[in-house]
Amino acid sequence: TVPAQHRPPHHRRPTPHEQFAERLLAVLSGRRPVHWMLGHTIGEAYEQLVQLAPRTPLRTRGVLPVVRTCGGFHPRPGVVEAFASIAAGEQVRAMAFRLEQGRDLRWRCAAVELGGAPSAAACAPA
Repeated sequence: TVPAQHRPPHHRRPTPHEQFAERLLAVLSGRRPVHWMLGHTIGEAYEQLVQLAPRTPLRTRGVLPVVRTCGGFHPRPGVVEAFASIAAGEQVRAMAFRLEQGRDLRWRCAAVELGGAPSAAACAPA
């Protein structure tokens, strides 16, 4: 066997909800325009982003926000109810979103919601 320090890192493919958490963060932090999500949203999700994005609710001064944790569950096939914690320094925000898989097998965001005002992290990182 090859010693651990000489093994190449294992890279797994991100889940659809992890990919969407990054996409949503890019829009809601002002790094990408809302129209970047056209074709990646269905239903009311695009309008929700149009309402949220101008306020850049996940933008912070001097610290790049990152997805700290992301998870989801499948209430039924083709649907993912997901959540992410967004960290910027000591501030942590919550984001919830729903993904639905279309007949073309592509995932699209169907809803997005942000937690309350930014607050200092109250617990240790997961």
